Amino acid sequence: MSEIKPKYLTAALYKFVSLADYTALQAPIHKACEAHHIKGTILLASEGINGTIAGLPDNIHHVLDFLRTGPLFESRFANLEHKESFASEHPFYRMKVKLKKEIVTLGVPGVSPTNKVGTYVKPEDWNALISDPDVILIDTRNDYEVDIGTFKGALDPKTTTFREFPEYIAKNFDKTKHKKVAMFCTGGIRCEKASSYMMDQGFEEVFHLQGGILKYLETVPEAQSMWQGECFVFDQRVAVKHNLEVGEFDQCYACRHPLSPAEIQSSEYTPGISCPYCFDKISEEKRARLTERQKQVILAKKRGEIHIGEKQSSK
Repeated sequence: MSEIKPKYLTAALYKFVSLADYTALQAPIHKACEAHHIKGTILLASEGINGTIAGLPDNIHHVLDFLRTGPLFESRFANLEHKESFASEHPFYRMKVKLKKEIVTLGVPGVSPTNKVGTYVKPEDWNALISDPDVILIDTRNDYEVDIGTFKGALDPKTTTFREFPEYIAKNFDKTKHKKVAMFCTGGIRCEKASSYMMDQGFEEVFHLQGGILKYLETVPEAQSMWQGECFVFDQRVAVKHNLEVGEFDQCYACRHPLSPAEIQSSEYTPGISCPYCFDKISEEKRARLTERQKQVILAKKRGEIHIGEKQSSK
């Protein structure tokens, strides 16, 4: 039997660029996506664009070309980079183009990589940088992401949102003592903004991984890698390994924490309802809602349908 090839292309994109007219860009971007049957979410702010969209490959590339070459954007997205993954089922149900104060929320006014940013480090140069004993390495992602994988020797800020990052730096770092700081995140957007923030705070030598962990795993051979574990991703794959192969983790619908194969076998795991990380934290009201939702998912499957709340990443 021939293997079914993935049908849908998912493109994750972002770019920090000054967009004083970002509100005027919302409607035409949404119209272009709808015209090409694209679904997903794009965020627009005065500091740039960030989003993940999915559709048939040709349609996705039409929209990316529209952003990069359309006269409306005045070449501001000309070098817009994106990362691709494929899925056999569409990972999104609708198309949204949202207006935001920030495309990645730090909550500190005035911080923008378009004004000031740290040094970009290519994946092939990353190992040498973080092997320097004078370099302090920070994982800027949230705690549940760090739990399943990180770089050897990286500090875990144990943050639950990016808004907590400035407080972590204020409590733990001193610009007069910590001379060299390197940071990384999943795709590059968070650590790029974090580097801008730290430079605003007076840190002089700040580095960040260009293209993020995903580009590193795609570029650096596993035999030479300093990455340990898997990398959490915000799509149907849940986690990836070297060469961006799909990982072993699934995800809890209730709390969104990634789950290892062993954790899925736990008596505290109930599909769609709870897992070892949240089983004793869910209110009875929420548990009842999740139980009813899971029942509807099962009934929809029996009818050969997909429930609108069903997670596409189940392995």
